[in-house]
Amino acid sequence: MRILLTNDDGYHAPGLKVLEEIAATLSDDVWIVAPAEEQSGAGHSLTLTRPLRVRQHGERRFAVAGTPTDAVMMALARIMADAKPDLILSGVNRGANLAEDVTYSGTVSAAMEGALAGVRSIALSQAYAREGMGDVVPFAAARAWGAKVLKPLLEAPLAPRTLVNINFPPCDAEQVQGVRVVGQGLRDYGRLRIVTNRDPRGYEYHWFALGPTIETPAHATDLEAVADGYVAVTPLHLDLTHHQSIDMIRAAYE
Repeated sequence: MRILLTNDDGYHAPGLKVLEEIAATLSDDVWIVAPAEEQSGAGHSLTLTRPLRVRQHGERRFAVAGTPTDAVMMALARIMADAKPDLILSGVNRGANLAEDVTYSGTVSAAMEGALAGVRSIALSQAYAREGMGDVVPFAAARAWGAKVLKPLLEAPLAPRTLVNINFPPCDAEQVQGVRVVGQGLRDYGRLRIVTNRDPRGYEYHWFALGPTIETPAHATDLEAVADGYVAVTPLHLDLTHHQSIDMIRAAYE
């Protein structure tokens, strides 16, 4: 089985090293094509206004000066064009990609690009317990549970143009409660927080931050599964059509 690894935290990210360890338990034919620099929040963007540069760091190891989508496209259309991957793994992201995060996430978007190309694609993210952890985010849960969570998905009959989003809880490996297959949650958008300060010249600058998560009573989404100490496994699909509204909107034009 040929596996392509990518991410949005960049080629040198600790989580990519964890993903390489996980992939090595599944295959000895592992390739890395990842963004050269961090691209968190890049979503499904691709580069159209400047050239893309690719640097080879070793056998089957490449960095692309672009977005996660650029990296996957470059891998499939050029670097691995003669023998495309059977599986694309994106991550392990430093920080969760839950609920509406998937619309912003470069990690999930790299898996989306793989799914669009017809390749089985899975995104993996490691939640962490508090802000400001930087490069000391612990990946213990992902490292211990990664292969166990992936193996059942390798032969599962996934529908075309779908992908799987996996999130590991922010706890030690032995504290993980198990695996839950759950739906995508939705946070209260009012939790957005903007942190404002001033630079030495007196001009304001801003950082986006997030407030507390709003829980649902049934604890039936990815948000609650991870909060409860479970690995959240969520199937996603790329058809954004809200089919239930088609007849209603069609009628509005008649």
